[in-house]
Amino acid sequence: MHLNRRDVLRASTVLGAGGAVAGLGAAAPAAAAATAAVAAASGPSASGTPRSPLRVHVVMFEGVEELDFAAPYEVFSAARFFTDRPVDVRYVTVPHRPAVRAAYGTELRGLHPWAPGEADLLVVPGGGYARRTDPGVWAEIDRGTLPRALAAAARPGLTIAALCTGVMLLSAAGLTRGRPCTTHHRARADLEQQGGVLKSARVVDDGDLVTAGGITSGLELALWLVRRELGPDAATGLEGMLEYEARGTVWTSAAPPR
Repeated sequence: MHLNRRDVLRASTVLGAGGAVAGLGAAAPAAAAATAAVAAASGPSASGTPRSPLRVHVVMFEGVEELDFAAPYEVFSAARFFTDRPVDVRYVTVPHRPAVRAAYGTELRGLHPWAPGEADLLVVPGGGYARRTDPGVWAEIDRGTLPRALAAAARPGLTIAALCTGVMLLSAAGLTRGRPCTTHHRARADLEQQGGVLKSARVVDDGDLVTAGGITSGLELALWLVRRELGPDAATGLEGMLEYEARGTVWTSAAPPR
């Protein structure tokens, strides 16, 4: 089994977080969990059966908000240290392009082609909604390519999630009409006018549609989806590593995961 330097450093961080959060008595279980998680990400299970990865695609576009996409990417990428299921996280664009420039000038390269058929979770950040003439959500709505691609992506087995004003891209795709949802406070009236059923919650989980409100809500969105898809131990482990406790209410149309 090959472990690169990043894996070793991340595993060390996980061990430190486990000890700090749970005390010295939890250090051994945390170490075992971290070792197992790193091993799991590198190959098949102990029984020899390959594990199906959790495939997360984070949607990128010109003018996307840095915190909107970085927070979910960090949470999902680090989740593999707290689960025996591999987690594959990638940035995708439609149409495919070599790079995008985010709201504050950050340039991101190494983007992957649009392939929602190969994803389990599709996460849509926001950005630029307050400035209609600038790159961002409004420009993507006016162009129409991304909303059409999101509408066509919906299928059984795929959860489409969005945060902040990225929810308005789902609205433009017709995905929030008649569905419980939330968004950034400045876009809530627009979302409701377009047919969304607004809920006063930080995260709104309606099964295959999950939305979150606010620029920093990417942390809550991702932590909730980690809890739902990978279990509560993975979510609480991440909170310890990140030194961040998820805040706000999660509204869900189904019983919470056990």
